[in-house]
Amino acid sequence: MADNYLEKRMDDYRSGKLSTGSRRSAGVTSRAVKSALSQLRVMVTGGASGIGLAIVEAFRAEGCRVASIDIDRVNGTRTSQANGSRYYCLDVSDPTAITSAMEDIFARWGDIDVIVNCAGVFSPTPIEQCDPDGFMKILSVNLLPAYVTASRLAARRKAAQSPNNYGGRIINITSTRAFQSEPSTEAYSASKGALVALTHALMASLSPYNITVNAIAPGWIDTGHYPIREIDNLWHPSGRVGVARDIARACIWLAHPDSAFINGETITIDGGVTRKMYYPPETE
Repeated sequence: MADNYLEKRMDDYRSGKLSTGSRRSAGVTSRAVKSALSQLRVMVTGGASGIGLAIVEAFRAEGCRVASIDIDRVNGTRTSQANGSRYYCLDVSDPTAITSAMEDIFARWGDIDVIVNCAGVFSPTPIEQCDPDGFMKILSVNLLPAYVTASRLAARRKAAQSPNNYGGRIINITSTRAFQSEPSTEAYSASKGALVALTHALMASLSPYNITVNAIAPGWIDTGHYPIREIDNLWHPSGRVGVARDIARACIWLAHPDSAFINGETITIDGGVTRKMYYPPETE
């Protein structure tokens, strides 16, 4: 019965008998997407290079106001000058510094609509050599800022306002290392796994403010730090290693007003690798 009903509804739609009630439901043009995003005020941590830089550039291309937070002054300044984004040079592991930057953005723009937490460090250390201070340093960069920015956006800001239709978006950039590991990555994997859990916890807490909280788990992304071999591309079911723009496009999608029903999710973007069955090569 359900199949017949859906077929009839589709026939009615094609014949013009069915009103969609919204122009957007009949299809969204690139112009409509840009119009829907262009008024957004966006903050990106770790926006000076790599995936964060691609995210800054993608939102700027949509006409958004973008503020980037990163400790890399050279690349951060260069990016700001190239695309017109604001740049704050600070250490994201310092909650006071992040708070100060956000307060400045609030004063300039009135609010922040989208926060992308992309700042992160990857420092493989043998378990025998990873002391507690080193472990906590990784968490202070990869995990803590996502909590600080969310608390500033929601608990300190949105709670004092009447919820609006858009509300807000928080997008946390985690990693497939949250679900699969290799030796000497305990601190990094722990930070990314905790970020997945923090994402759905924040979703539950921030829902009264119409703020959605989602995470993206990139797999192998080529950021130019090492050469990519043909065998690396062939390992991926999609036929190639990922690029930073793959993650940036997903952020644009999650930030769109029509994406409000996606909430508390971690979306893996890895060309299919984590779903690929692996068989060890035969040995002689």
